Amino acid sequence: MTLPALSHTDSPFPGSAADAAVLVVPDLEAFPDALDALPGLKDVLQAIGFTGAASSFARVHAPEVTSLPFAVVGAGKNADAASVRDAAGTALRSLTGFADVALAVAAPLDEFAPAAAEGAVYGGYRFDGYRAKPGKSRAESVTVHSASITAADIERARVLGDALALVKDLVSVPAEWQSPADLAQSAVDAVADLDVSVDVLDEQMLAEQGFGGVLGVAQGSDRPPRVVHLDYSPAGATTHIALVGKGITFDTGGLSLKPAASMVGMKFDMAGSATVLAALRAIAELKLPVRVTAWMCITDNMPSGSATRPGDVLRMLDGQTVEVLNTDAEGRLVLADGLVSASRENPDVIFDVATLTGAILVALGHRHTGVMGDDDAVAEYLAAAESADELAWALPLPEYMEDSLESPIADMINANMGDRSGGSMFAGLFLRRFVGRTGEAEDAPRIPWVHLDIAGSSEHAGSPYGFTDKGATGATVRSLVAFAEARAKEA
Repeated sequence: MTLPALSHTDSPFPGSAADAAVLVVPDLEAFPDALDALPGLKDVLQAIGFTGAASSFARVHAPEVTSLPFAVVGAGKNADAASVRDAAGTALRSLTGFADVALAVAAPLDEFAPAAAEGAVYGGYRFDGYRAKPGKSRAESVTVHSASITAADIERARVLGDALALVKDLVSVPAEWQSPADLAQSAVDAVADLDVSVDVLDEQMLAEQGFGGVLGVAQGSDRPPRVVHLDYSPAGATTHIALVGKGITFDTGGLSLKPAASMVGMKFDMAGSATVLAALRAIAELKLPVRVTAWMCITDNMPSGSATRPGDVLRMLDGQTVEVLNTDAEGRLVLADGLVSASRENPDVIFDVATLTGAILVALGHRHTGVMGDDDAVAEYLAAAESADELAWALPLPEYMEDSLESPIADMINANMGDRSGGSMFAGLFLRRFVGRTGEAEDAPRIPWVHLDIAGSSEHAGSPYGFTDKGATGATVRSLVAFAEARAKEA
């Protein structure tokens, strides 16, 4: 990955050390005095018709401001942290070919300087990967000019930028170079310098312990599965957040084979595991006083003579049995084992994160994350997502749909082959059956649980916008960190 180094200063903008300069401005009609501190710039912008509309970008010649190559980017009429973050991201994506960039926000936006720092580091990310010739270079370093920003703001932006970059890097690796064992090793390496313990369960350990969902999905592949357990347990932690991530390193659909076009991009199907890894690492780097554990459930889903067949029955980690009617509904099978594992640690709340259903794209499109689960925990997550300016939408888990999970020979089926309606909610209801109870009694409440379906939000296929490039997005990482930060403040 390439990610710009980030620093801040309260010295005059843009300074002499930079190669180029960027200024984030609000809508100039809504904020007519925004550029009073920069004589002549408003006239220059009016001459080229630049109004400061959200994420508008222009290179300008403004010798009264600076002799450096100079660009302005708009934050719009209703400028806020989200629009400033997107504006800075747009600028760092667009202003290529300069190693060191000075970034500032116009006076009315100064309170949003921390968001500008975030946007700059997000927008400065680039995955060159396997090109024979690298693309146009983005900034190697960004200095934010503001008296309102602190070293803690810069550190938080750096940590979040690294977290999103980790997801994007892992998701972008072709499946040929990312086996379950490879992804497990990447997890070990990602937290090697942090106070995080890691256990990697191989196929023999999974069989001994009864991970029937993971093993059932894995048995068609010649690359054995892994389950990675990470544990960040700082002294004095007063709350425990558990994360479970779907990690299908490549999904053919198994014997319920996907059409050719639908199989393209299925290296992305491990984004849930990458997300929980990145969120835990960011929380540990920020030294938040909350315990966070993560379960990465990693395997291929391949067709072969040894693959699980439609109609086979799998016994999951908690002893419940599942009749597999569709081997392409495999994510919920590995997550089921992960949810059981997470529940056994008695956390205060469990999240699972998965590129789970195509139905969520039909329901919510490509930018909203589907959110299901316990009402109070869902509301708490949605508040965190709103504070992080990530799009999320709650969906119900209707009790009347429970009957559709029934199997004539097992405890449940994994897919409703006779009715495709409400597919995301069916999957959520399936997963809920594997969330543990808060006590020994059968009628004890379930552990608070939130299911995040990122099948739409984890990948952007259209033109870049804000700090979001085409490709992996890192969706929900910032919201999960914000959730942990809120829990830490409560404590």
